[in-house]
Amino acid sequence: MPVQKRNKTVEPAENKKRGTSVKKSSPQQDSQRLWLKVVLPIITAAFFGLFVLWSSSTSEDFVTEVLAHQSETVQERFFEVPCSEDYDNHKIFAGCTPTKCGRALTDALITNEEAKTIQRLAERGLALGGSNGGASILDLHSGALSMGTHFVNMYRYFGDAIKDIFSEKDFQLYRDIRQRIQLAIAKSFGISSSNLYLTKPTFFSRMNSTAAKTTHDEYWHPHIDKVTYGSFDYTSLLYLSDYARDFGGGRFVFMDEGANKTVEPR
Repeated sequence: MPVQKRNKTVEPAENKKRGTSVKKSSPQQDSQRLWLKVVLPIITAAFFGLFVLWSSSTSEDFVTEVLAHQSETVQERFFEVPCSEDYDNHKIFAGCTPTKCGRALTDALITNEEAKTIQRLAERGLALGGSNGGASILDLHSGALSMGTHFVNMYRYFGDAIKDIFSEKDFQLYRDIRQRIQLAIAKSFGISSSNLYLTKPTFFSRMNSTAAKTTHDEYWHPHIDKVTYGSFDYTSLLYLSDYARDFGGGRFVFMDEGANKTVEPR
C-alpha cells in the first residue's frame, strides 16, 4: 500500500530570523502546479490505500524520486499506480469511479496572475484569524476559519463585514478555478465532469514552521484520505507558492513500496 509523507515547512532564510538555510531561489514561472492524486479510485489529500506522512525532518534523505521539479513546466503528466485492495470493499459507481488509479500533474491550469489573485484572496481571509500553531485553514464554502486553537464560522463571526473582505469577483474566480480542476480530474481519469460533485472539506491551507499547539496543527502524520474523510473520492492540490523560493520542507511525499516520491510545488 503506497504511503505519503510531508516534511515540516521551513521558511526561506531571508524571511526567517532563525538561521535555516534553503536552496537558492528559482526564477518565477508563468504557471501554477495542480497535483491530482488518486488512491483508491480517486484523488485526495489522503487516499484510499494511500498513506500520507508529514515528516518532522527537513532532510532530503527520505526522498528517492522527484516526480516534478519546481524548475520544470509540466503540461500533463500521469503516473498510474496499482489500486489498493481496499478498493474492492467500496461501492463502484458507473461513470464516476475511475477504471484506473494514479496521480496526475499539470502546470497548465491557471496563470501566474490568477495564482497571485487567488493567493491574495486567501491571505485576506486568513488575516481575519489564523492558528496559533503551524497550520491554518480557510474554507470559503463552510466558512470555517482557524482562529487561535479553535475554528470559527467567519460568515457568522464577522457578519456583513465579510463583504468588505471578499468581492463577487473573488468568488467568481474561485468558482472558475474549481470548475477547471473538476474538468482536469475528469480528463485524467476518463470520467464525465458532470458526475463529479464538490465535497468537503474544501479549503485553503497555510503552513509554516511554528510549533504545533493542537493536533490540527500536526499536518505531518500518516493518513489515508478516504478513511479520514469518507466522502472523498478525488483529491486535488493547487499550489500557490514555489518550493525553495517561497519556502522549504513541507512537501507532499508518496511513500510507495521501495520508493518515496514527491512533487516540488510551483
